[in-house]
Amino acid sequence: MEIERKYLVLHLPGLLESYPCRILEQGYLNTSPVVRIRRDNDRYELTYKSAGLMSRQEYNLPLDDKSYEHLLTKIDGRLIKKKRYMIPLSSALTAELDIFEGDLAPLMLVEVEFDSEDAANSFSPPDWFGEDVTFSGKYHNSYLSTL
Repeated sequence: MEIERKYLVLHLPGLLESYPCRILEQGYLNTSPVVRIRRDNDRYELTYKSAGLMSRQEYNLPLDDKSYEHLLTKIDGRLIKKKRYMIPLSSALTAELDIFEGDLAPLMLVEVEFDSEDAANSFSPPDWFGEDVTFSGKYHNSYLSTL
């Protein structure tokens, strides 16, 4: 089960370049239900996500680079490219800051994953987080891929 809150970004946190950064690209073979392929640096995976906004089932299967490249030719919509910075918020929570590239720039979103819905509902975001868009499907990557 994936439980996460998603926010727009008011401003970038200080010392951004000091945090680990991953280069992501992802495409969608289907958006309802979500079936996604992703390259995460040098890792490749196929993901299935159930319907939902804050909480949903997620299953990840590893792919090799050749399988990824083959499936890449079958995606619908745009290939999403972004940089993801991993920013610790506490000993238990990490902000995943996505800075989109290409025609989705200058969009920036930040997600935080939680162990429970109670933890997600009681979360107080830092001041650099903007509007809470958790319950707006228009900020799901699967939707952004169709614009």
